[in-house]
Amino acid sequence: MTNAPSRKKQPQRVRRQLLEVAARLSLEQGIAAVTLDAVSQAAGVSKGGLLHHFPNKPALLDALFDDLVARFDRALDEAMAGDHVEKGRFTRAYIGVCFALEADAEAEVQGWQALTIALLAEPHLKERWREWVARRTAEFAATDSSPSCLLARFAADGVWLSDLMRSHDIDAAARTLLLQKLNALSLE
Repeated sequence: MTNAPSRKKQPQRVRRQLLEVAARLSLEQGIAAVTLDAVSQAAGVSKGGLLHHFPNKPALLDALFDDLVARFDRALDEAMAGDHVEKGRFTRAYIGVCFALEADAEAEVQGWQALTIALLAEPHLKERWREWVARRTAEFAATDSSPSCLLARFAADGVWLSDLMRSHDIDAAARTLLLQKLNALSLE
């Protein structure tokens, strides 16, 4: 019998690490590079350890999607809780969260970039995002279904995509003005 020290298992930390590695690989090398072997090797986790958390690549991508969307939902709910004007509340929260993603920690931005890439490449994730959008917009149809609210959310999507792709340099003053104009649209 040996008295070798055993390492304390930390399944949540390992799961988080695997998701972060999958996001990073997706961003750096494309979604095709996200293989179970590549993720387990890059994370320094045995393939069996990875399979304990994610039995296949779609399960890994679904978990990445679920994690990021849950964070997005929490941020939306927090923003709505601080907004006492009912009309357009969801839209203003959506705009604010989309604009804030640009300023989030680099790891968070990489997660969103990876999810965006995965949404474009994986039809089942694209469908899940479509379902999320339909569910959340239906939930706030009474207060946020005006054409102006829809236009503001579409514009926020464009800013989000621009931030993720780093396709436009928008200075802080212009960004603030865009945010103000989109928020004003939510009240129409």
